[in-house]
Amino acid sequence: AIRSATTLAAEALGRTGELGCLNAGCAADLIAVDGDPLADVTAMEDVRFVMKGGAVVRND
Repeated sequence: AIRSATTLAAEALGRTGELGCLNAGCAADLIAVDGDPLADVTAMEDVRFVMKGGAVVRND
């Protein structure tokens, strides 16, 4: 599910290397969670911060 919303979505939009990645030159829109959401999807419920365009916009 996570890949469908990130890397696979970027591929479908023809924007690989710009979206859905964590490399220099990527959009830097992301969330940080406490835990490994690939192992336990409920980790997505514990968002630590939100980043948009490389700037933290929410840090509770």
